[in-house]
Amino acid sequence: MSAVALAPGAIPLVDLRRVYTGSRIALTPDCRAAVDASSAAVAAVIAKGEPVYGINTGFGRLASVRIADADLAQLQRNIVLSHAAGVGEPLQAAVVRLVIALKAASLAQGASGVRWGTLQALVALLDHDILPVIPAQGSVGASGDLAPLAHMTLALIGEGEVFTRGERMPAARALAAAGLAPVALGPKEGLALLNGTQVSTALALAGLFDAERAFQAALVTGALSTDAAKGSDGPFDPRIHALRRHRGQIEVADALRGLMAGSPIRQSHLVGDDRVQDPYCLRCQPQVMGACLDLLRQAAATLEIEANGVSDNPLVFADTGEVISGGNFHAEPVAFAADMIAMAICEIGSLAERRVAMLVDPTLSRLPAFLTAHPGLNSGFMIPQVTAAALVSENKQRAYPASVDSIPTSANQEDHVSMAAHGARRLLPMAENAVQVVAIELLAAAQGCGFHAPLRSSPPLERAVAALRATVPALGEDRYFAPDMAAAAGLVRGGALADAVGRGLLPSLEGERA
Repeated sequence: MSAVALAPGAIPLVDLRRVYTGSRIALTPDCRAAVDASSAAVAAVIAKGEPVYGINTGFGRLASVRIADADLAQLQRNIVLSHAAGVGEPLQAAVVRLVIALKAASLAQGASGVRWGTLQALVALLDHDILPVIPAQGSVGASGDLAPLAHMTLALIGEGEVFTRGERMPAARALAAAGLAPVALGPKEGLALLNGTQVSTALALAGLFDAERAFQAALVTGALSTDAAKGSDGPFDPRIHALRRHRGQIEVADALRGLMAGSPIRQSHLVGDDRVQDPYCLRCQPQVMGACLDLLRQAAATLEIEANGVSDNPLVFADTGEVISGGNFHAEPVAFAADMIAMAICEIGSLAERRVAMLVDPTLSRLPAFLTAHPGLNSGFMIPQVTAAALVSENKQRAYPASVDSIPTSANQEDHVSMAAHGARRLLPMAENAVQVVAIELLAAAQGCGFHAPLRSSPPLERAVAALRATVPALGEDRYFAPDMAAAAGLVRGGALADAVGRGLLPSLEGERA
């Protein structure tokens, strides 16, 4: 992929998504002047001999310990080695790419005191597909994501391990193979690289992007389930939603009407159907999914601001030569955003599971029990619905707000923390659970619509069914179900389901239409 030109402080969400999906990065050259000025300001501080936190002192509770000029390089190396204390499985490659890009964009704003060469060495890791092994656990989301960012920085100095082209190896060997030299960190550079919210933010952005895929697919499967149950599109009438005024609700109702437009199954409901109202899982889709969309957009706005901010400490103000300690490393905004995304993911899956439960219940759906033509001999969709229920309950357990927790660290110097990393780290598995639930609904809804033959659904929904049927035939007699679910999940996860109906019909994070 072509490189994404990152303009520090002005990076749109769409470019962050491109980095997540594999693009390399390049910093816009106009940021170098600010970086050089910031580095020069740090050199001036050292020349004055005044004690300044992070430059010639210890860290955290050890801030009162003065460090001799001769030991400043060792100080920066030591902080990287000592803080690389993470545990757990490594972060996914796509997340690590985002971490590096976010850290580079932060340092490039000229408030961190790093040298241009050090910043370029960080970007070179992505250029050469050298991705540090970053354990997922060990950050409390304040004083920055210290432990995981220390593991990122290890690779720069030729320590620790990396993944390169899928192979795990010592960082020193990977750098040598790429013709890169380890960085000898200058004053403040180790702290600048370790301090910040980039890991929490990257994980939250990854969860956000995957949540959007599940959200868009759930609109498609929700419309298809409505047709399968011969539900009404009356609840999607724009006049209803204009009175409520919520933007997301209005857009979701519009999308559902567009997805169902021209459906002969829907037309058949208008004649001779004695049902007055549909269950909430059908009727209240605009209200629930619209609220999810609004929540995801609010989280996206917060994360876009965070991605464009500077969150290390202390900060260098080159125009005055001041180095000021603050608390931009506290990741409370990211923690709140991650909690919002978690709630939205939870509800996307919860509503989809209720539609699956409705479809397999002949009393509610008026379809064959468990969506099989010969119930009893066949169990049909009985257990896929149980699996969906299990995944939804798992997401409910994970959706408890992480931001309400805190635990003191660093001998009570860091006495309130955000737990943003905890809140963000759960999002990818939660989004995957939602993907699986929506995939089960896709299978069930397509099966339900098949019972209405020769009536067909709308052109967009028929394209969705065709995409599924290209790999998964309709269920006749019971068969091994897991491969069908995996194939359907691939359509949801990869965006093929949204592509099939046409992304122009579906709301997105960036605007009213994808």
